[in-house]
Amino acid sequence: MFATLSRRALLAAACCAAASGALAATGDGWPSKPLHLIVGFPAGSSPDLTARALAEPLEKALGQPIIVENKVGAGGNIAAEYVAKATDGHTFSVMINGNMTIARLLNPGVRYDPLKDLQPVSLIGVAPLVLVAPAGAPEGKAFFAAAASAGGKWSYGSPGVGTVGHLGMELLKSRAALKAEHIPYAGYPQVFNAIQGGDLQVSMLPPALAMAQIQAGKLRGIGVTSAARSPLAPGLPSLKELGVQNFDLEIWNAVAAPKAMPLSHVARLSTLVSDIVRTPEMRAKLAVQGWQAVGSSPEGLANRINADVKALGTIIREQKIRTQ
Repeated sequence: MFATLSRRALLAAACCAAASGALAATGDGWPSKPLHLIVGFPAGSSPDLTARALAEPLEKALGQPIIVENKVGAGGNIAAEYVAKATDGHTFSVMINGNMTIARLLNPGVRYDPLKDLQPVSLIGVAPLVLVAPAGAPEGKAFFAAAASAGGKWSYGSPGVGTVGHLGMELLKSRAALKAEHIPYAGYPQVFNAIQGGDLQVSMLPPALAMAQIQAGKLRGIGVTSAARSPLAPGLPSLKELGVQNFDLEIWNAVAAPKAMPLSHVARLSTLVSDIVRTPEMRAKLAVQGWQAVGSSPEGLANRINADVKALGTIIREQKIRTQ
């Protein structure tokens, strides 16, 4: 879906070439001027902190300054559109998963196509969501038994329509005996308060937010949405361990480039980003932000994009979910 077989072959070939001399300039002398690293969220946000942490070692490796620019709005889609249309060969971005996968499925008015107008460069970090319930809720498989017996009387909360907490819960409802009405809130603090106050029976939260509440005894952690247990949520089982089949969902951030960027430049950038992400220093910085460092080839990121589009796109179409 994301690329033709010939394009995938070219990406693989380019990656191999880059791996043999990642720190050497490309034959055409790229980069020949400062690069612009675009972020769709405000200064101090997780994508911004990630971009700035990445920029310093990356500019040393590339031999050119990297200017981090914040183009805020529309949940990161304004920045993604800007990058998609860039043709200078020196513009790239740190993006969250939604901007690279389902943005146009949620809002047909988005003026770029993530699958056609952006090139995957490298994963940066991944994190599961944590399924949480009120502190007095049953644990493990007993939680799902209680959900089944409740019929349609439960409610779940998210920080808005089309957010990963909303789509993740709808995906879970399609995989498990769980019926619950969606109640959107202004943000995570309101979701916390509603669960603790007994207005909600369940929600999905990022581990950086959920674990502090769980460890303080204010929420019950049921499990994580990744295929296996996560070091970001120690002690919690995967939902697969609790009997939920065909369920694997993570949030992630990544580096993306415009379609116009030559494949040899994408390959070099990918190798460098992936190597930097895996250093102890960068791993530690990402862990503080709630990410497990990964790094990947362009092909590996493309596979992740395709899997997300398939799983979440089905839910979006079936439930006719739309955002403005």
